[in-house]
Amino acid sequence: MHHGRKRILAGLASSAIAVIGITAIPAAPGNAEPDIDDVKARVDKLYHQAEQASERSNDAKLKLDDLEADLAALKADEKKQQAKVDSMTSTVSDAVAAQYEGQDISTTGQLVLSNSPDEFLSDLNTVSSYNDVQADTVADYTRETDSLEIRREATQERADELADAQADLEENKDEADAKLAEAKELLGKLEEEERARLDTEASRGTTRLPANVPASGRAAAAVNYAMAQVGDAYVYGAAGPSAFDCSGLTMMAWAQAGVGLPHSSSAQMGSGTSVSSGDLQPGDLVFYYSPVSHVGMYIGNGMIVHAANPGSGVTTAGVFSMPYSGAVRPG
Repeated sequence: MHHGRKRILAGLASSAIAVIGITAIPAAPGNAEPDIDDVKARVDKLYHQAEQASERSNDAKLKLDDLEADLAALKADEKKQQAKVDSMTSTVSDAVAAQYEGQDISTTGQLVLSNSPDEFLSDLNTVSSYNDVQADTVADYTRETDSLEIRREATQERADELADAQADLEENKDEADAKLAEAKELLGKLEEEERARLDTEASRGTTRLPANVPASGRAAAAVNYAMAQVGDAYVYGAAGPSAFDCSGLTMMAWAQAGVGLPHSSSAQMGSGTSVSSGDLQPGDLVFYYSPVSHVGMYIGNGMIVHAANPGSGVTTAGVFSMPYSGAVRPG
């Protein structure tokens, strides 16, 4: 009986120790720091989303420039046509006045003093002796006023398109800024040591290759310029001299060779001769994602130089380090 009591007490003691051991295990903190790999993936995604919005903004800016030029030409044409109609109005008015000389001045005065071509023609049609007026002159006048109206409509249409393009530009710029701010906020929540590790990982691909990357002709000027920018900052919408976005870098690089490219990755894809991935030469532009939202420049040895993102700046990478879409050879 004595031994049985000891066994019971020992069992109770073991159970108590087990309970104490369980309660002593610290609970996982509810606000633990995010895993750095998860943060890196989220930041990279935000950078890409920001770049997509920025490139759409670049596209809108190109459209805006074209529309502004088109609108200016349409306005000039409309003004010229207006002057022509005004001159013809005077001629037709004089003809009508001559036909109806001696009649009630209110009819003639109404014709001569009309405030608009439409009003003038409407009044003219009310005159009972319309067929006696110089028919050819009036017919010409009618055609010219119709032509003026077509020009007015075209001008208004371009003005509306211009307003839409301006709205698209601002919307995409705001989206790019918002995504970048979100990425910065996410990075700001990391501990300093982890953030330093993340910055180190982002800069590992930054390897300044020799300045004499094998290139010939105009491509050499483009490659040398792009390579000289390695280490510069990435800024959305920038095209130098010390910061670039992806299409800004390639645009400025090929400008050194006298080749004009648009400031847009998708537009640059249509600015050269298409080449296969197996035929790439230094200076060729390589495009990524679908739809295209990033561009780099091939420098040989399976590498590109590109303005990567705000975390990495202008750097080098493998040609297939991103989803490959195609390549072109400018010039």
